[in-house]
Amino acid sequence: MSVVIPAHNEGAVIDRVLGALRASPRRDEFEIIVAANGCTDDTVARALSYDGVRVVETPRASKIAALQAGDDAASVFPRVYLDADVLIDPEALLALADALEESGVEVASPRLHVDTSSASWLVRQHYRIWELSDYRRRGHIGSGVYAMTAAGRARFDAWPDVIADDRFVQQLFAPAERATLADHSFSVHSARDMRAHLRRSVRIARGNRELPDGAQHEDAARPTTSTRGGLARRVAARPRLWVPFAVYCVSWTLPNVLARRDIARARTRTWNRDDTSRVMA
Repeated sequence: MSVVIPAHNEGAVIDRVLGALRASPRRDEFEIIVAANGCTDDTVARALSYDGVRVVETPRASKIAALQAGDDAASVFPRVYLDADVLIDPEALLALADALEESGVEVASPRLHVDTSSASWLVRQHYRIWELSDYRRRGHIGSGVYAMTAAGRARFDAWPDVIADDRFVQQLFAPAERATLADHSFSVHSARDMRAHLRRSVRIARGNRELPDGAQHEDAARPTTSTRGGLARRVAARPRLWVPFAVYCVSWTLPNVLARRDIARARTRTWNRDDTSRVMA
């Protein structure tokens, strides 16, 4: 399988993922491509220090440009798109290949674990409710790792100029075409404080709103009033979640309002990367 790793100034964390892949007893099964985009740190040098890792570079700091460059360089399927800052066991990537051999499955991800151990109380409350959302319960794909078959990748040509690449990919497929591995997970760090969380959430909300509607599968539409109502009903029966739900309502609504405002004012996109979540474990 090909593993495409888009990387923009990931020198502080990229050794973790590359070291794990190259230390795997099955390392020869991975075609590893680091797509460095607009790097000004030692990401490229670190990646080149590993045997069996190919580096392609694009001068523009753009994840989409990196995904395209990685795709252009990759030669085999299935194809994994892996963020440089995630924590994952290489066996989970190999399990994705097995999942994609199932009839009708075109895209797959391991189960996502959000590590909130270093986060503030407010951020932890947000994620307590987020875990109950329909987005998480209905074949969640992405947020750091996803894999596609050749047929799945053929559903679109070049990568579109979007922020939310994972949400774009998820919406190409009906729930029955997605697989989320129950027995394998990957971990990402949450933001450490609510200010950082909100900054990142505005970017995510804007990215979701800018997705082309025509790319959505008819069974993979954006959340509706009824799905949000379902979350409220699940919380209503559990009084200990009422306070976290109040936090979640604010931390979900505010970024969406700000994202709509930015789009209406035609503000230039900013990546708003959260460096508080890029900590070595």
